[in-house]
Amino acid sequence: MIIDAHCHIYPDKIAEKASRSTGGFYSLSATHDGKVSTLLRVGDEAGVDKFVVQSVATTPDQVSSINHFIAETVKNAPDRFYGLGTIHPESKDMRRDIEEIVALGLKGVKIHPDIQRFKLDDYRYLKMYDLIEEYDLPALVHTGDHRYDFSNPNRMLPILEIYTNVTFVGAHLGGWSVWDEAVAKLSDKPNFYVDCSSTFYALSNDKIKELIAFYGTDKVIFGTDYPMWNVKTELDRFFTLGYDKETEEKILYKNALKAYKLEP
Repeated sequence: MIIDAHCHIYPDKIAEKASRSTGGFYSLSATHDGKVSTLLRVGDEAGVDKFVVQSVATTPDQVSSINHFIAETVKNAPDRFYGLGTIHPESKDMRRDIEEIVALGLKGVKIHPDIQRFKLDDYRYLKMYDLIEEYDLPALVHTGDHRYDFSNPNRMLPILEIYTNVTFVGAHLGGWSVWDEAVAKLSDKPNFYVDCSSTFYALSNDKIKELIAFYGTDKVIFGTDYPMWNVKTELDRFFTLGYDKETEEKILYKNALKAYKLEP
């Protein structure tokens, strides 16, 4: 079984624009168009069985519509998708948003401090984590960006230490573009998993394996950051790391099932 545990999807009418915008935010060009149909096609070509899909609300008003879109996508192909809900730190009714995520059957939440423009440890938004903990939801968090100080390891660390009952998944091996700082500060936290999305393009095999070793192969999850990267190319690159079958199975699906509390 192979799970791509980090995929962004958008409604067809805005997918290409949204994909270009995301790529532009990182001064990169998205490989795919962000459509659900494209993800299924390229996933089939790569041999991916299931996907964890999500999107990011840039304003509080977008939250409900995005969550219904993700839930409908899962409903239309439940054998292929698991869904995460979006939340926004400035929501006027955070409890309502979280309750809707649960009611829609979504398996966790996605937070992107750099795009949503808030510091992970800003005390004004701790209510968000209180509710995530109360409803026992795992959280996929964009972590790291050398250009800003919204999601860097110094911001993630206090949240991990306060909310020890929440499982956090730090995208991009825990700190995009600040990988060494992330591993130094966060790798020993028991409630912190990482995914490997948007890292292979920037790091050598030796560096990737070094970082994975610090976190531990029980805490690393495969993900491609669709539509940014070619799904098959990312999977092929993973196999060049040369892990044994047991380790490959952990990273390719078992750790995702555990972190997000998913049914296989």
